[in-house]
Amino acid sequence: MTDEEERMEVLLDHYRSPHNYGKIENPTAELMEYNPVCGDTVQIFLIVENRKIREIKFMGRGCSVSQGSASMLTDLVGGKTVDEAMSIAPEQIVDMIGLPLGPSREKCALLPLNALQKCLKKAGFGKV
Repeated sequence: MTDEEERMEVLLDHYRSPHNYGKIENPTAELMEYNPVCGDTVQIFLIVENRKIREIKFMGRGCSVSQGSASMLTDLVGGKTVDEAMSIAPEQIVDMIGLPLGPSREKCALLPLNALQKCLKKAGFGKV
């Protein structure tokens, strides 16, 4: 199996059996992000205590790239500070996925990050 095939398998595993999938009752913050080009959605739910992400979950619909990326992102940011989550750059998500993505697929991959960062801003944790 090539390196690219292994990365594709990891992404597909996250898509088929997403980590942190579901809704948090009474979250500190929540936000749904929608990609009008393809119709993918990602809704982020957070519990933030002392500027630290204590719990993160997501729900959504869409392609393997958007939903797999959401699962991978929730693993990445759980337990991190708000500042660490806000400083995640789009390139880090693309690198985490590790697959060649065209412009439209890159938008799918970044949908969860956009949702997370907008959610934190909406809740007053980041710069608008």
